[in-house]
Amino acid sequence: MLMKGLVNSSVFLRAVLKEEKEGSGQVFLNHLASFQVPGFNRLLFFSDGGMNIAPGVKEKQRIVLNAVEALHRLGIAIPKVAVLTANEKIDEKMPATVDAANLAAMWAKGEIPGCILEGPMTMDVALSRDAAVHKGIDSRIAGEADLFIVPDIEAGNMVGKTLIYCAGAKMAGVILGADYPIIMTSRAENAEGKLNSIALAAAIAR
Repeated sequence: MLMKGLVNSSVFLRAVLKEEKEGSGQVFLNHLASFQVPGFNRLLFFSDGGMNIAPGVKEKQRIVLNAVEALHRLGIAIPKVAVLTANEKIDEKMPATVDAANLAAMWAKGEIPGCILEGPMTMDVALSRDAAVHKGIDSRIAGEADLFIVPDIEAGNMVGKTLIYCAGAKMAGVILGADYPIIMTSRAENAEGKLNSIALAAAIAR
């Protein structure tokens, strides 16, 4: 396994990408964060809040495919995937909603197999079936989402740190898509968080 230490993520990732490109040449890497949040009876997975800055729809498709494969390896047979946006309606002024609708269309055509994917979806609907009912939204995964696809790295970073510092969540983070397990945590992460990330990487890689 390769593990990030007390260095900036950009420095670490440049070295990883250089080696991967010199190897297979056909690599797409993304970050997967797993959170154990008090009050939830399951782990919540988020991608990509640690690597791809502003992915387009094709990159988001690869992000979902990598993450779904990882969840399969963790024993989640049919992950429920919420493509997060700030509104459930498609709005050209909000590109994330357009991307989410395109991903849902790809899923409907079988281009994102092995999961149930819905989007555009707001965070409250993804986390609460009551919110979906109150809004009049018919959803198969409302309140039961396993995997949350964020629109960009800023949204993912803010959500993750809010869960840790405001909700008392415990986190593990790995990079998916490489030839070997890659563990990437915040420089502020404690020993328990680093151990959790090592365990997550080992479980996915086995």
